[in-house]
Amino acid sequence: MSDDESTSSAESAVEEKEPEEVTDLSNSDVCTKYQEASKIVNLALQGLIGQCIPGAQVLDLCKFGATIIDTSASKMHTKKVNGVAIEKGVAFPVCVSVNDVICNNSPLGSEELEPLKAGDIVKIDLGCHIDGYISVAAHTLIVPTGPGETPEVDAEIGNVAVAAYNAMLVAAASIKAGAKNTDVTEIVNKVADAYGVNAISSVRMHQMKRFVIDGVKEVALKDPTADELEAGEEKVDECAFDQAEVYAVDVAMSTGEGKPRPSGVHRTTVFKRNVEANYRLKMKNSRYLLSEVDKKFPTLPFTLAHFDDERAAKMGVTECVSHGLLTPYPVLHEQKDAKVAHFKCTVLLLPSGTSKVTGLDMPTYYKTDKKPDEETQKLLTELAEIAAKKAKKKAAKKKKKKASN
Repeated sequence: MSDDESTSSAESAVEEKEPEEVTDLSNSDVCTKYQEASKIVNLALQGLIGQCIPGAQVLDLCKFGATIIDTSASKMHTKKVNGVAIEKGVAFPVCVSVNDVICNNSPLGSEELEPLKAGDIVKIDLGCHIDGYISVAAHTLIVPTGPGETPEVDAEIGNVAVAAYNAMLVAAASIKAGAKNTDVTEIVNKVADAYGVNAISSVRMHQMKRFVIDGVKEVALKDPTADELEAGEEKVDECAFDQAEVYAVDVAMSTGEGKPRPSGVHRTTVFKRNVEANYRLKMKNSRYLLSEVDKKFPTLPFTLAHFDDERAAKMGVTECVSHGLLTPYPVLHEQKDAKVAHFKCTVLLLPSGTSKVTGLDMPTYYKTDKKPDEETQKLLTELAEIAAKKAKKKAAKKKKKKASN
């Protein structure tokens, strides 16, 4: 073979080698998919809020939210890529947790609990993905006496809701390239102290990547005590945030101790496949469940309600969990009569700064006489001014578009 032919073959090999796919925010297509998923998340949250009225069943609310997400996502990116359809839809099962229940309540059809009633504190938690790029959000509301009515809110829930929401805002603004997770934990605790409430100890903020909802980088809401460390709670490793990363800013606070307990009433139904674990299962139901999970939910959390054979799924999950094949998301609750608020948003660390892309405004009926420290208040004022400018610009753009039509 001549030198020219050898060079030509080498060049062809280089040309045939596909470039490595960029899956972070430095890729504008990736950024667009996060934005699209975020719009669906906010739409689903808004729709669910309107359905939270006396008599509503939690199971129906979870189904309603999932339908909004799946239907909205199905209309996007309908063209196949290299003959393969783009995956999209629910990234975290719609969970509706009431009163002292903190999170992860997504009941099965055979286990519906009592319907909502006026005055109930409802926490909605959900997620959507487009091509594996995930956006999540959580929101806390009070069930009104009827549609369009303003619910009655006591001082306790006012304090904890305002604290959780403000902590989410300042935490989101503090997650930026170069900052450390320990700084965010300190800020969250400062807000909790100012309002006289406690952050829920086991709730953590997570980095998110493509098809990864619980990334390696984490932010604790508060550091574990010596007793909690002795009991097995792990301290979060210190880390720094980098540009082009994505985070779920997750804040839950309580008027109680802030120490969650596994629920003795609500079955754990939300799980995630542990992709690194393998085991030859013995039970037929366990093999059925794992086979379905590997086909339909290989990386993202799911609920047992997704399976056609609910009975087999319930029977098979125990063996899967005991051998580390599935990671449970247990339904957690606080002490009885504690008031719990949960807010979550998704932030993108862009070259222009941190951009909050999910999460709704805090309901105006939450009031408190308590004030944050001066530094936190200054940051909240700055964030409110930025939000007001954005809203004004958006309204002007909408008005101009309407006029042109």
